[in-house]
Amino acid sequence: MKLIKNFFRTIAAFFRTIYNLLDKFIIVPITKFILLINDKFGNRTDRFEKWITKKNTLIFISLILAILLFLYVDSESTAIITDSAEVLYGQKVEVTYNNNAYVIEGLPDSVDVTLIGRRVDLYLAKQLSGGVVTADLSGLGEGMHTIKLDYDCSITSVEYKLDPSVVNVTVYPKVSQTRIATIDLINENKLDKKLSIDNVELSNSEIVIKGAEHVLSEVATVKALIDVSKIANPKIGVSTLDNNDIKLVAYDSSGEVIKDLEMETSDLSAKITINSPSKEVPIKIIPTGDLEFGKAIDTITTNISKVTIYGDQDLLNSLEYIPVEVDISNLNEDKSYDVIIPKPAGIKEIKETNLKVNITVGTEVTREVEDVSIEVINLDSKYKAVAIGENSSKTKVIVKGTKNVVDALEASMIKAQVDLEGYSEGEYEVTVKVIGEDNKATYTPKTTKIKVRISKK
Repeated sequence: MKLIKNFFRTIAAFFRTIYNLLDKFIIVPITKFILLINDKFGNRTDRFEKWITKKNTLIFISLILAILLFLYVDSESTAIITDSAEVLYGQKVEVTYNNNAYVIEGLPDSVDVTLIGRRVDLYLAKQLSGGVVTADLSGLGEGMHTIKLDYDCSITSVEYKLDPSVVNVTVYPKVSQTRIATIDLINENKLDKKLSIDNVELSNSEIVIKGAEHVLSEVATVKALIDVSKIANPKIGVSTLDNNDIKLVAYDSSGEVIKDLEMETSDLSAKITINSPSKEVPIKIIPTGDLEFGKAIDTITTNISKVTIYGDQDLLNSLEYIPVEVDISNLNEDKSYDVIIPKPAGIKEIKETNLKVNITVGTEVTREVEDVSIEVINLDSKYKAVAIGENSSKTKVIVKGTKNVVDALEASMIKAQVDLEGYSEGEYEVTVKVIGEDNKATYTPKTTKIKVRISKK
């Protein structure tokens, strides 16, 4: 009923347009012309009035107007009657086949449909058509087939052409395999930074995948993508997500997504254990740069000595302190610094971020610390190293700092090291480096290089 009303509204609008055009371009101009003549000739228009009111004159004027109206209507009706075309893009293809036993390849998801006919018929065809392209493969078996696509068009006076209208498809038997799904978390960054995902457990990690055999052979891994942002009111404890928030994706050996697969997810769910691991660690100030000549750091104090950090438990266990660098270049007097505590890699949150550092300076003095043992670090466990030559296992260390700092140092607070990471069997000359527990002082070894022999244990 609604379609019929729309049709009559269209016809009424057409005739309303014709009336407006006649009024604008014929009746109004003629009326203005008559008034103009009347103004020009005044009383001399009696003859014209007598002429215009004659029966024959009115017949001729009506005839002229009728001819003009006929010509206009004829041109408009010709436009309506003349065939035209309209393209419907991206019409969905619906296929009928035994999807429990077969897999179809080569069938397009959508096609373009060109409708040809009178405008009024095209209008009705677009309104009444279901807009669905169909492909009936119900009688086909395994192998390659050429099929014709059909379009549901209820107006018989309209012709249609499909692009493409004929396609080649391949029918494969559907096979199934079971794969173990691995878990990937997505949108984890939307979780409160103080919270961490401690564990994720799928209700069933064995996923049945179905498809053509040659497609299944390309599957390298199946992943369950769990959307953390879908957890309602995340907090410490166990939350559950159902299959609507879990997306199964198959990948090939190159990491590309394989699309032509079916994966059963109806009974899939995930239990997510949320925790908030934290640790209190000290802050360690690391001075960088060189003070003015003859000056040394006497004291370093901060308004806070420890901060609470949040992150994965394994990372928290490995962190002993948070280093905070302070640039002391050309410093020659006491100074206070306002610095931001940097977030170590992998740490999600730091409870305190602002730090005030107070540094006092004094006169630099020098002291030598004797018999500092040289130790080996980062050598592969299958090797052992021994120093070659006299006095190669110990060194003297020159310490510079204020008198209060250097007097408090002991040999046990200083370490001399040689880094043998990546070394294998043989003899090498390596560099000696020195570090001290008190970073207000500077440390320089008198023995800068030693020879070592590396051999298997």
